[in-house]
Amino acid sequence: MISEFKTFALKGNVIDLAIGVVIGAAFGKIVDSLIADVITPIILNPALQAAHLSNIQELTAFGTVKYGVFLAAVINFIIVAIVLFLIIKGINKSKKREEAVALPPPAGPSQEQLLSEIRDLLKKQQ
Repeated sequence: MISEFKTFALKGNVIDLAIGVVIGAAFGKIVDSLIADVITPIILNPALQAAHLSNIQELTAFGTVKYGVFLAAVINFIIVAIVLFLIIKGINKSKKREEAVALPPPAGPSQEQLLSEIRDLLKKQQ
């Protein structure tokens, strides 16, 4: 049973998935910091100042319904989606450039085609 678990745990797919999760968590922290510390203040500060608030979570309706927390989550999601879209779009664009550069030159006629053309030319000359 131990050797079977070792075989399972050390498969390439499991290790790749674990690496992906760790990198994803680190990347998530970078994206969260970008949103919380850079993008959100730039976008929300003017609106919050106009509403005389210091934090969007302070928005309430009827004194008890904290719709500001929900609104903050929606804005956070939209910003994350836009940032990830732009990152993936940039990655895809660079991949297309690499593929365009890596294309081999078009192949010329095959040996059979060349030989048949030479044969036909020789027949015409006779």
